[in-house]
Amino acid sequence: MQTKYICFLLLGLFLVRFGESQTTKELPQDYFHHPLDIKLILSGTFGELRSNHFHSGLDIKTNQRTGANVHAAAAGYVSRIKIEHYGYGKALYITHPNGYTTVYAHLEKFSPRIEEYVKARQYAQESYEIQLYPDDLELRVDQDEIIAYSGNSGGSGGPHLHFEIRDGAARPMNPMLFGIDIPDSRNPLVKQVKAYPLDAESTVNGKNEAQLLRVVPLQDGKFKVEPFSAYGNIGMGVNTNDRLDGANNQNGVYTIKTYFNGSPHFEMTFDKFSFDETRYINQMIDFEHFKKSKSRISRLYVPDGSPLSLYGDVNNQGKLQLFDPGSTHVYKVNITDFKGNDSEIVMDITNESKLENLQVDSPKDATLIPHNETYTTTLGAFTLTIPQGSLYEDTFLNIKQNSDTLKVHEDIVPLHKNMVINYDMSSKQDEDRDKYFIARTTSWGAAYYTPSRLKGNTLTAFTKTLGTYAISKDTKDPTIAPVNFKDGQWISKNQTLKLKINDKDTGVQAYRATVNGKFILMEYDYKTDLLTHYFEDGVVTDTDNELVVIVTDNVGNSSKFEATFHRKE
Repeated sequence: MQTKYICFLLLGLFLVRFGESQTTKELPQDYFHHPLDIKLILSGTFGELRSNHFHSGLDIKTNQRTGANVHAAAAGYVSRIKIEHYGYGKALYITHPNGYTTVYAHLEKFSPRIEEYVKARQYAQESYEIQLYPDDLELRVDQDEIIAYSGNSGGSGGPHLHFEIRDGAARPMNPMLFGIDIPDSRNPLVKQVKAYPLDAESTVNGKNEAQLLRVVPLQDGKFKVEPFSAYGNIGMGVNTNDRLDGANNQNGVYTIKTYFNGSPHFEMTFDKFSFDETRYINQMIDFEHFKKSKSRISRLYVPDGSPLSLYGDVNNQGKLQLFDPGSTHVYKVNITDFKGNDSEIVMDITNESKLENLQVDSPKDATLIPHNETYTTTLGAFTLTIPQGSLYEDTFLNIKQNSDTLKVHEDIVPLHKNMVINYDMSSKQDEDRDKYFIARTTSWGAAYYTPSRLKGNTLTAFTKTLGTYAISKDTKDPTIAPVNFKDGQWISKNQTLKLKINDKDTGVQAYRATVNGKFILMEYDYKTDLLTHYFEDGVVTDTDNELVVIVTDNVGNSSKFEATFHRKE
C-alpha cells in the first residue's frame, strides 16, 4: 500500500511540472467533481474584485443554511487544516495526485474522522485556532467522499462554501477552467465609464481631471458612451459586473479587452493569480472613487510598476496617446463572462488642442511623498514612517498633528505596505500606562483599535490604512454572560454551553475555559460574540461542574466568569 502511494505521489510531482507548461485549454475537464450535491448557484466568482484582494475561488450558495454535505472534488489526501476566528474560518485543503490542491472554506465542521483528528490536536494544544499539516498517509480521501459540512465560519458574510483549485505553485485558478459548470446566459452589466488624464498636460473635455462619462444602453449587450474630446496621455476605466443564472448577485467578469481604432489595445483575463500580487488590486482600481462611492472602476491600462499577471497583450500599457488636434478615434471595450456572454462599449473620441498655460494646482498644506523612498517625519510626540514601496506613485499627503491626534491624509489613497506610527509615551506616566493604544478615528466619532505595542517609552502601531489616529485608553474589562444556562442549573439536555463575550474598545484577544480545572474547547464566533462548547467532545463527564472562563482584551484587561452547572448523561 505504501509503495503504491509513493508511486501515486511521484506521478503527481511529474504532473505538476508538466502542468506548469499547460495552457488553460489543456487543463483536465472531468477530473474534479462538484463539491456539493445541490444545484450550484454562485454568490461570488473567481477574480471578483474584493476589498484589498481578488476573490480566489467560487462562493457557492447553500440555500441560506449551514450543514450541506461537502464532497472531495477528487481523490487525494488532506494536506492542511486551518481553523481561525477570521478569514477562512474552518478550512480544509486536499492535495491531489495530478498536482493540484482544492480548498474548502467557511466550514461548519469536518466529517467525523477528520473532526476527531482535529479535536485531538486542539485539546493537545489547548487552542481553538490551529494549523495542521497531515502527512500523505494520515487522512486520505476518495473522490466524492463527504469531508465536511458547509458553514458560515470566519469572515463569511452568510452561509456558503468557498471552493478553490490551486496549482502546484499554490496559485489559485479559476475552477471553471476545469469543467466546473455554472449556468450563465446573461450579459455582463456596464455601470460606469471614466476617462483619466494621466499627466499634468493631458485633458478630458478641456479639464485636467478624471471624468465620468454618460453611458447609454443600446440593444444586444451594447452600450454607447457620450462622445468626448481629450488631449495627451489618457487612460480609461469601467465599472462592470456579471450576473449568473439563478441569482442576482453582481459577480466578477472573466475577460476585458479594448480596441483602439480597430486594433487590440489591452487585455485582462481572470484565469489565475498569485497571492503575492493580490493586493495590487488597489492600484488596478480607482481607489479614491471606490472609497467615496463604494463602486469599483477597473483601470483599462497597466499602472506603472504593476506586476499583475492578469494582464494579457497590451499596447502602450493600454494608454491612449491623443496628440493630433481634430483627429477622431473609435475606442471599444469588450467584456465577457466565462460562458462567452458579452457586452460591448463604443466610444467616439476627438482629439482636442493642448491647453496653453494649463494650471494644475498642488493640494494645499500637503507634502509630496515619493513612492520609491522611505519618508519619516516627527510631529509633536508622533513619528510617522512611510516605507519605500508603500505608495504606488508619488503622492501629495496632508499630514497634521494636534495634541494626541495625528492626521495622515484620508483613506482615499491605498498603501501596499504598513506605515508605522510611533508615539512617545514620556508624558503618560500614570498607573494604567499599559492600557494605551493607537486608534483610528472617524468623522462620526467611532474609534477602531489598531494593533499597538508598548516598548519602553514608545507606543507603536502598524497599519495599511490612511486616516486620523489618536492615542486612546482602555481600562474596561471584557464582558462575559451565559446564554443557554444559569448558575446552579441542571442542563442535562443541553448539547452545548454558550456564553456571550465582548470588549467594546479594543476587542477580544484571548479566552480560556475550564470545567473542574480541565481545559474545554470553545469555538469563538466574533460575528455573534458567542463562545460555544460542544458536550459531544466528551470532556465534561462529572455531575457537578465548576466552569471558569477568562477573557482578555487587546491591552490586557481581563475578566473572569465562574458558575456551576449540573448534568447527567
